[in-house]
Amino acid sequence: MAETLPTNPEPQPELDETALIARDLIRFDTTNHGEGRSNGEREAAEYVEARLRAMGLEPVVHESAPRRANVVARVPGANPDKPALVLHGHLDVVPADPRNWSVDPFAGEIRDGMLWGRGAVDMKDMDAMILTAVGDILAEGRLPERELILGFFADEEAGGLYGASWLVDEHPELFAGATEAISEVGGYSITVGGKRAYLLQTGEKSLVWVRLVAHGTAAHGSRLVRDNAVTKLAEAIARIGRREWPIRLTGTTRELLAAIAGALGVDPEQASPDELALATGSASGFITATLRTTSNPTLLQAGYKHNVIPDRAEALIDIRTLPGEEDAVLAEIGELLGPDVELEIVHRDVGLEAPTHGPLVDAVTHALHAHDPEAAVFPYLLSGGTDNKALSRLGVSGYGFAPLRLPDGLDFPAMFHGVDERVPLDALVFGRRVLRDLLLAY
Repeated sequence: MAETLPTNPEPQPELDETALIARDLIRFDTTNHGEGRSNGEREAAEYVEARLRAMGLEPVVHESAPRRANVVARVPGANPDKPALVLHGHLDVVPADPRNWSVDPFAGEIRDGMLWGRGAVDMKDMDAMILTAVGDILAEGRLPERELILGFFADEEAGGLYGASWLVDEHPELFAGATEAISEVGGYSITVGGKRAYLLQTGEKSLVWVRLVAHGTAAHGSRLVRDNAVTKLAEAIARIGRREWPIRLTGTTRELLAAIAGALGVDPEQASPDELALATGSASGFITATLRTTSNPTLLQAGYKHNVIPDRAEALIDIRTLPGEEDAVLAEIGELLGPDVELEIVHRDVGLEAPTHGPLVDAVTHALHAHDPEAAVFPYLLSGGTDNKALSRLGVSGYGFAPLRLPDGLDFPAMFHGVDERVPLDALVFGRRVLRDLLLAY
């Protein structure tokens, strides 16, 4: 009988510490379902706390509720005359259905030169880059240019009520002396006109989460019932979901579109905003949404049996408006509801626009050019939201800069809350180095 030889597994690359930490964090299932339902961040927070203590720092864990843990630490700066900088990430992730994934979403698998798993992009990669970049500086016996406030927050994926927002309300002293903050989403590379550019997030849309509630008459499913809660709700949802909101440009989006036009060598007045946004490839999924309000139905709930007409039906709508348009959009949503449908605001938060020019933007550009000399840096408005919203209540201007040099063809925006979330290993190394240089210089 022929001997069966064992199959040799694919050799694993030697992992940079950033990938190791990100992998470890992915393996903590910190799923956040929203509305207070969460696995909690405690174990991930304890891991981060231990890492920070090993650097010689004195982190403090703040629990807003059982298992909802936040970690904050201060790093002294070489120049005490400069204001402090908040460098922050979140430890929670959105749910992942393993039936839809090609890997276990919480295994932190290494495959095809990438780290796979829920949180690989949003945003345990940046958490890891913060830890290694700061660790590198301290291991060299140096200090960052200015004092750093490191924050690893809970509950960002549900609006930060147990995380950054709670800390700002209950412990504002943690952020004393800070005027600016850096966090997620911005900093990744795109290709425009055959040239690489990095999107620096200098603003974000407003957030309005609403619940629609329709009432009707409960009855047997075989009856003729025109007072049907599900029908009323469905009609309202269709009107809201199909609403084509008009394009309105802000200072940030005007500057971004001008930069895209310049990279393409076209007159920005001769191309529509959507045409310019589409020229950014996969990033256009984010950018087109920043040119207008969006109103997306995300959840439906009604009834309990096939042959029972329910007397109540509910839906959740995720509304993202341009900064300052919240009230006007809500008024129009109210007109689209129709009779017998009520609107409840579940959560509302501000839109932001920070300066697109200045010392921080210059420092980001310089740090990127040290590692990618020919690349451009474009400001952009985030269609989603971050914990910078909470910090803005303390007068802190927030930016998104998690630097990642990405290969052409990778649909990176699709990784946010998507299936088979993954990040290239070499992009993590790149981010660690760029962030280190930025913190030493700025």
